[in-house]
Amino acid sequence: MNRVHRHPLKTTHPIAWAVAGAGLLATALLVAADATSDVPADDTAVLTAESMRLAPESLILDVVDGASRAIAVGERGHVLVSETRRDWRQVEAVPTRSTLTAVSTVGEHAWAVGHDGIVLHSGDGGLTWARQRVAPYREDSTDPRNGAPLLDVLFLDDKHGIAVGAYSLMIVTEDGGASWREVQVGGEPEQPQGETITTSTGDSWTFNQDDLKVGEESDPHLNAIARTGDGSLMVVGERGSAFRSVDKGATWQKLRLPYEGSMFGVIGYGERHVLAFGLRGHALESHDLGATWRELDTRIDLSLMGGVALPQSGALLVGANGVVLRRSSGSAAFERTTYETPGDKETPVLASVLALSPDTFVVTGEKGVDAFQLH
Repeated sequence: MNRVHRHPLKTTHPIAWAVAGAGLLATALLVAADATSDVPADDTAVLTAESMRLAPESLILDVVDGASRAIAVGERGHVLVSETRRDWRQVEAVPTRSTLTAVSTVGEHAWAVGHDGIVLHSGDGGLTWARQRVAPYREDSTDPRNGAPLLDVLFLDDKHGIAVGAYSLMIVTEDGGASWREVQVGGEPEQPQGETITTSTGDSWTFNQDDLKVGEESDPHLNAIARTGDGSLMVVGERGSAFRSVDKGATWQKLRLPYEGSMFGVIGYGERHVLAFGLRGHALESHDLGATWRELDTRIDLSLMGGVALPQSGALLVGANGVVLRRSSGSAAFERTTYETPGDKETPVLASVLALSPDTFVVTGEKGVDAFQLH
């Protein structure tokens, strides 16, 4: 029987998410297997993406900068590129129509991941793409992750990469994506008993072992991954779950966040400094890779979906209803503004952001990709 995903964005359309809040996902379409030989030729996972005039205005879920151009990815296998970071065009002959949720670059190399367990690779800065992995849903599969989409990807160099997704799915490669293997990151939190959490108001409390349990979900969705300045890794996910690695992903320690809701994104800074953000405007900051956390006052209850680091430990976060939060430095408060689409002045769900300068950004979301100027 098909599994129903629990994650509210990146695996379902943001319009439905914005209306329903944190509603359930649509039934999974797709299974975890690297081979493509047993995938029907008419499966959307392996069909070539269609060229669409309005692709830059369609659902775009992630954007990153590369050596020669920026790359954005989204629904129906859409891949957009821009040398100017302002004028976008669709790449032709992308070998999937599955929704692409995230993209990572190392020099001229780029990898995109998404639904159907898809992994795509480009060696020329996003101009041409090859399919490295696909895992469409199969009725006869007994795999517990059957149909699990990939939700984020991070390459440490041009050989070593990690992708994370639904139901605690984590896959790694050591050969640039030519082969992938699953990594188990489940189990009970290994955070020490008596861990102290400090809030933004200065209050603190201590978790016992019962408090540190993830709850009903033993396989929480892994929504985002980031690397810190000392090379450590942090993964955040559903229902307050998080994982950290200090050995480039060889081993993982399960953590417990001081908020029961989901974190949809995480930013890595210098040393072991991380900023996680997500459901209902919650943002958590740690300077010791999750040993202790401080809850930040965002003064909003709108979910935050994407973010980018700014100088001096600052950040720009984006999310529902076009919300944009900027923290100019690590000691500054968040300042709120709202993104509006040109012409019709809509305030769409924003999924990701790319910094072009301290005041100029590229934002993506349910209305496509656009430049945004802060004043």
